[in-house]
Amino acid sequence: MATIEEPAEPQRAAVVYNPIKVDVTKLRAEVNRAASTAGFEKTLWFETTVDEAGQSLTRQAVEQGATVVIAAGGDGTVRAVAEGLRKTGAALGLLPSGTGNLLARNLNMGVPHTERALGIIFTGKDRVIDLGLAAITRADGEVQEHVFLVMAGLGLDAKMIANTNSKLKKAVGWLAYVDGVGRSLPELRPVKFRFSIDGAPWKSTSAHTVMVGNCGVLPGGVLLIPDARLDDGVLDIMALRPEGPFGWLKVWNKIAWENGVLRKSAAGRKIIDLSRDVRSVTYRTGKDLQLVVAEPEEFQLDGDEFGEVTAVHSWVEPGALRVKVPA
Repeated sequence: MATIEEPAEPQRAAVVYNPIKVDVTKLRAEVNRAASTAGFEKTLWFETTVDEAGQSLTRQAVEQGATVVIAAGGDGTVRAVAEGLRKTGAALGLLPSGTGNLLARNLNMGVPHTERALGIIFTGKDRVIDLGLAAITRADGEVQEHVFLVMAGLGLDAKMIANTNSKLKKAVGWLAYVDGVGRSLPELRPVKFRFSIDGAPWKSTSAHTVMVGNCGVLPGGVLLIPDARLDDGVLDIMALRPEGPFGWLKVWNKIAWENGVLRKSAAGRKIIDLSRDVRSVTYRTGKDLQLVVAEPEEFQLDGDEFGEVTAVHSWVEPGALRVKVPA
């Protein structure tokens, strides 16, 4: 007796796009063609605004039957769409259109051109990854909760992002952050804070930068947090505390030479193991970090500034997001 196969679940894509970052007329034609070829139903379209970065639009898309939501914009749009997709079961499709394209780089996808990116979205497979969560407290006591895919941080990196010239960023891409560092140096000072990892007793210390990573690669191939993985169920915590006149040189040596060169070979890793650890760069891991600063500090999520905070509670949510990757 012949078996009757159940009909496949209908597949529908939605596009959440930043009109400043993409040519929507051209994009519509390309997406609709790829969706039709893959047998998807009619694509849904949602445009972000100044007041709506994409979280609510993404939830609307899922409610209307989207099985994959395509983020067409910069890292901010990708982060917002991921926040809207959290725990929904629908997948995130990446259509890199911004400066950093951080998640695509950390998934070893590089920055694919539109045709290849759409091929991955409509014919690729799902990869389950973790999400980082950050509950940030403002000076007035207000608490806001956000997700991050790559990194959250306060100190120099957050000041750099806040001080980066938007016009220069549009013109030269991620290299504009070098200018942002230069603008931040005059106000550079250690951040004093208290912290607790995974419920351990609170400790007091200071650092110029504290970052919490879900993954570790930055634009330009800089491997900032070498052991960070998107699906290991933990967060990697990094602190920069340069000491003495050559402190920043030691930091750069650790990140650029050890992380970027030596770790790529077995012999290089042995050299790292034999060398004296650099106190200027320290790494910890944990599933839950609570941090309270002595004074309000600039804060960033996935390269976007989020204003000043007085406290941060960050934790990992394992396997909370599906992302389309090459089959």
